[in-house]
Formats: sequence, structure tokens, C-alpha cells
Amino acid sequence: MKFIDKIITYLFVTLFFLTPLIFTTNTSELFEFNKMILIYLLTIFIAFFWLVKMILTKKILFRKTFLDIPILLFMLSQIFSTIFSLNSHVSFYGYYGRFNGGLLSIICYVILYFAFVSNRVSADTILKTTLFSSVFVMLYGLPGRLGHDLTCFIASSGRIFDNSCWSTETNIFNPAERTFSTLGQPNWMGAFLSINFFIGIYFLLRRIKTSRFAFLEFFYLIANFSFILFSRSRSALGSVIIGLVVLLTYYLFSFKKRFLKTFLFLTLVVIIPIIAFKTGVERIDKYIVSPTSLFKRQVSLKAVLKNEQSVNSGVTESFDIRKIVWEGALDLGFKNPLFGSGVETFAYGYNFVRPVEHNLTSEWDYIYNKAHNEYLNYFATTGFVGFFSYSSLILTFLVLMTFRLYGKNAKLSRSADILALIVAYFTILFTNFFGFSTSTVNLFFYLIPAFVIALLDSGKESRECNSLKAIDGYDVFALLILVLITGYLVFATFSYWLADTYYASGSNYSKPAVQDYQRSAGDLEKALKFRNEPTYEDKLSSSLAYLSVYATYQKQNDLAKKIIDYSIRYNNDTLKKFPKNVYFLRTKAKNEYLFYQATSDAKYLLRGLDALKQAEDLAPTDPKMPYSMSIYYALLSDIESNKVKKDELRDLSLKMVDQSLLLKKDFQEAIVLKKELLSKYK
Repeated sequence: MKFIDKIITYLFVTLFFLTPLIFTTNTSELFEFNKMILIYLLTIFIAFFWLVKMILTKKILFRKTFLDIPILLFMLSQIFSTIFSLNSHVSFYGYYGRFNGGLLSIICYVILYFAFVSNRVSADTILKTTLFSSVFVMLYGLPGRLGHDLTCFIASSGRIFDNSCWSTETNIFNPAERTFSTLGQPNWMGAFLSINFFIGIYFLLRRIKTSRFAFLEFFYLIANFSFILFSRSRSALGSVIIGLVVLLTYYLFSFKKRFLKTFLFLTLVVIIPIIAFKTGVERIDKYIVSPTSLFKRQVSLKAVLKNEQSVNSGVTESFDIRKIVWEGALDLGFKNPLFGSGVETFAYGYNFVRPVEHNLTSEWDYIYNKAHNEYLNYFATTGFVGFFSYSSLILTFLVLMTFRLYGKNAKLSRSADILALIVAYFTILFTNFFGFSTSTVNLFFYLIPAFVIALLDSGKESRECNSLKAIDGYDVFALLILVLITGYLVFATFSYWLADTYYASGSNYSKPAVQDYQRSAGDLEKALKFRNEPTYEDKLSSSLAYLSVYATYQKQNDLAKKIIDYSIRYNNDTLKKFPKNVYFLRTKAKNEYLFYQATSDAKYLLRGLDALKQAEDLAPTDPKMPYSMSIYYALLSDIESNKVKKDELRDLSLKMVDQSLLLKKDFQEAIVLKKELLSKYK
């Protein structure tokens, strides 16, 4: 079975090498979606060869570990939360646009954990692979830091070799200010590199034991920490500093002879980049005098925000927004205390409890699909059951590893380098507190415990021979079924990816700058042929609604009516399945307004009002709901001939715009609308 063991090892190597690097420019989400698809595919193949190995050896190859019960209890909590979810589709597949965190992804991570500990995969091989991958991540991000982003070059087919393809509205998507490379966002790259920083230390400490100067590890750590500084991720920076303090404290008391050498190494790999590039934290940087720099852009986060505020005043500090979102997350969790609103449904559930203070921030109309705190996110979406099972999984690993490493029978010679991996795990816990997990980070969250278990038990590995047994008819039948199931899963995964490419194309055609709704609808219909996805249906209903207006302008009234019927059917289908989805109700309201434009039939305005009222009941603090209702009432008053009813509708339009301003006093569109209505009603 050595051949199958090698295949499984190669698949794990591929997983950890490619996941941080992979992205494409023709999908709706460039980074996370493609990484998640890769994880699905490689999990399928790893599980396939693992099961083939079981069939050929006629054995159940499943190794028990101390994390079995916590992991399975956590997965069970996610299953129950999915069953009772307000949107079971999203809970299973994950929020469309984030993907990681849905029940399907968790099942994959759990399979990968058990596959790793149950097969002969070298932890050191995988750890070296991820360091190698991180080097490519840094190399890819370097040109963007210098103002020549490679993603812009690839996306434009070589026409653009600068950073202009990214948004300049905030510093988040400006790679010259905050590098994100192939990870998608600066904090995501920072979290990934902080994990690898301590994996690098794992190899550094092993090299120090032999009294050799670790040139390679030393320069890798300097480069790694430099790119953490380039990301300007405060959570990643904090996790590294705290992790180093823990490691050095342990060394001080356990390895006094090696402490000075280790302290010198680890201090230099931090001090050199900080002097060269600063930290991005103004309170620290004011004490640092950089003699020179390889890069011109040494801008602190606060300085960047100040620059943005000079262009766009009123930008709210990110941590202030997080505190408001965290308050909403707590309210959502207490509203659904047992199993939460459902796995990965924060984007929908947050509307129900959204604090009115959120309306006074610069991100008041953003969709928050995560709580920006992994622990509160689990509490909000999976309740106390999910939160405590997730916490138990973490605490079980940390507590038992502490006893395993530092108990009476612990081997001191292995404890220091293993501690480096545990600190790498800690960086995940730290960065997740100020953000949320991504597909790449979650791989490490589930697999670092597997690495540690494999390393600690490497000397106790069973010598039992898993040799090939005689194959009978039952084995052939089992293999055939397994091949068919695997083939179907691979096909379904590829169809998912292909459907998204059509969805991305259809979405691009529907953008205001393009407005080619005919081609948009065509691509979205193709997407639905490959995958029945409510997000596609919602987008298609919107494109068809716009297309009906175009058909009317071209005097094709019969065609417009048919298009309207199709649009209504798709929208009703999504709302029938997910009646508490505020965004689908918004689509309905907007569609009905477009139908009114196409037909001048007031019934569509009344239907739109009904949809807005339903949405307002679900999202009572959203100022856009009464604002839109004000417009609808004003339109109805324009076509109402009865003076009494006309006055009632006018009063309602003013009442709704006042309600909108009560929720958001600086709502500029509502302020302008009120002035127009008052002038009109004189």
C-alpha cells in the first residue's frame, strides 16, 4: 500500500501548496471561491484513495485520537444548526461570496483531519510545503507593493501593469499600501503568514539544536515578518509578538543554555523589518527612525485613514464598526440561543437585530456576511451549542497538549519545536478574534492538531503491515460504486465552478457601466442549467426586470410581458424557499418598480410596497426601507385622481422619509427627497 500512501501524501502536498496560491479572474469571487473548489476536489480524491486502501486491505483504517469526540460533537452541532437554519441552502454550502464555513466545508476539513492522522503522511513534508508556498505568496505580492500588481496584469491580459484595477476608495484593496497577494485581503494574508512564521520557527529551533547557523530559516523569517508588516494587519502583528513572548518565556525557563542564541535569532528577525518598514501603528512608529527604506510607501494605517478622510470625510474607524457588529452578533445569538440563526447565515440574521448606531458609520449600507469575530460569529449563527462545541474543540487541544508536552513523562527535547506549532495554532485563534477564518486558515485550524499528533507519535507508529489482500467480487463491486460516486462528486464540483463563471459574466453584463441585460440574462440562465442556485435566480430576475423596460421602449409590449412573467417566476421561487431573505425582498421591490416603468400599471407599485413592508418587518433599522416606501407612495400619489386618497398618499410619503431620517439623520438621499417632496406638495 506504499503506492497509495504516496498518492495521498502528494495530494496533501498539492493541497497545502496550491490553496494559498490559487485564484482565477473569471469567477464571481477571485480568491476564496477557487480555493474552496480546490479543497473540495482534493478532499474528494484523498477520501477516494483512503477508501480504496481500506477496500484493498479489507481493513477499516481509522486512527483514534484525543480530538475525535470534540471534532465530531462540533460537526454534529453544525448539522443541527443547518437543519434548523433560516436558510438551510446557505448553511450547507456557505454564504455565496465567502463559501468557507458552510457545513460542506466543515465536513471536508474533518475528513482531511482524519485522513491525515489515519494515513502515513509526513507532517514535516507538509510543513515544508506550506513554507515553500508562502515564499511564492510573498514573491507574487512584491510587485504590487511596488505599484505593479500582477493580478492587474493577468486580469487585463497584459494591458495594465499597475494597481489601478483595485478599488482606490479604501486602503484595503490598494496593494501598495496593504499587500494581500493571492490571499484576497491584507488581514487574510497576514493571518496566513503569521501561521507560517511559527512554522518557520519550528524548523529554526530544530536547526539551533544542532548548533548550526540557520541561514535559510533566518532569512525566511525576516522576509515573512516584512510581509506581515506590508499587510498592515494589526491582528497578525499582535499574534506574532504575543507568540514570540510565549516561546521565549518557555525557553528562558526550560533551555537556559540555548536561550541567548534563540533570543538573538528571534529578536533580530523582528527588529530588522520593523526598523526598515515600521509597523503601521502610529503609536509605535513615532519612536522608530528608519535610516533608509527599500520601499517608498511606509504609511501607517492611521495616516492612510486620515488621507482618506480628507477626500471622503466621515470614514469610521474599523474597530468602532466592529464593536457595533459584535453587539448585533450577541443579540442575534441570544435571540436564537440553542442553534443560532443557522450556519453561515449572519448576513441575513444580522438584519433582524442590526443596531441603529450602524447607520451612522461609513459602512452603514455594507452587507456584513460575518461578525468579524469568529467566536461571536459561531454564537450568532450556531447558538450556545455551536459556540461551546467549537470552544471545547480548541480547549481540548490546548489543554491536552500542555499536559502532553510538559507533564512528568514529557520529552523536553521535542517540546520546544512542537510548542512553535502550537503557537502557530494560537495565531489563528488570535487573528480570528478580530476577523474571521478563511479557507486557507481553516486548513491549518483543523490540520495543525493533526500535524502535532503525528509528530508526537512518530516513534510509536504501528508496524502492522497493510498489505494487499486477494480481491473478490465484493471488492470489485465496492470499487465500482466508489468510482461512480467519486466521478459524480468531481463532476458536481466542476459544474459548480463553471456555473459561477457564467454567474460572474452575467453579473458583469448587468453592471451600470455595461447594461447589456440581454447577454446578462443569457449567461445567468446558463449558470442555472449547471447549478440550481438561489443567488443566480435572484440576479436573473433582476436582469429580466431591466430587460422588460428595454423591450417596452422598443415597442415590444408582448415580449415585455413575457419577460416580466419570467422575472416574477424566478423571484417568487427564491422567496418561496427563503421568505425571510431581506435581499430577495429588496429585489422584488425594485423589480416591481421596473415593471411599473414598463407597463404604467399601479398594481406593481402596490406589490413593491408590500415587499418593502415585509422587508421592513425583518430589518426594522434599515433606513433604505422607509426611504424606498416614500418614493413608492409619492409615485402612487402622482397617479391618484381622488384628492382625499392623493393627500393620504402624500402624507405617507412624507411620514416614510421622516422615518428614514429618524434612523439615519445624515442620509443624504432622504434629505434631498424630503426637500423635493415638500417643494412638490406646496
